[in-house]
Amino acid sequence: MKILAVGAHLDDIELACGGTLAKAIAHGHDVKMIVMSKSGYSNYDGKVIRTEENAITEGRRAAEMLGVNDIEILDYDTKDIPYHSQVIEALDERIQKYKPEIVFTHWIFDTHQAHEGVAKSTITAARRHNNVYMYEPIYPAGRSYMGFRPQMYVDIGGFEEQKLKALRMHKTEYEKFGDQWIEGTKARAAYRGYEMGKQYAEAFEIVRCEMIL
Repeated sequence: MKILAVGAHLDDIELACGGTLAKAIAHGHDVKMIVMSKSGYSNYDGKVIRTEENAITEGRRAAEMLGVNDIEILDYDTKDIPYHSQVIEALDERIQKYKPEIVFTHWIFDTHQAHEGVAKSTITAARRHNNVYMYEPIYPAGRSYMGFRPQMYVDIGGFEEQKLKALRMHKTEYEKFGDQWIEGTKARAAYRGYEMGKQYAEAFEIVRCEMIL
């Protein structure tokens, strides 16, 4: 099975569905990651928080930690990836070439503007595909006025530490957010696992799901 995960930034995918991707690879599935920006950014006062070079190096190491060998990094603006025909067509081209059976992307109500733009663009580009899921926003994703609705769960027991190790590969983000970033992510996985009667899980909202009888 071919699985495509699309994210705005280098760390978004690992944060929200890294356990799912690691498990898929361990079970012999093919996984591709598309990250829409090189993910360097500065603060409002001009202070550089993360260089593009560091973000790319860290992102490739994180993907490798998950077992992902196919990661494509595009060059849209880190903070402002729009819901726009050019973004849609860039994704459409790659989706048609890769032909995934499953597509993961951001939650459409994430209040980070780049996350929202990528979610809408991915859903539009994947309009011909029947298995499209939105992964759960986890801080520092934008905190929303809407409530995320967990509709599909993936048991990631045995893969949670691999997911957390991938996050730690993002050294600049880890230094910025500290151990609470890792602990909070693990706690979310434990809570979702508790909901489904497992130890650790990741949750998704369903855009489309094909039932095969």
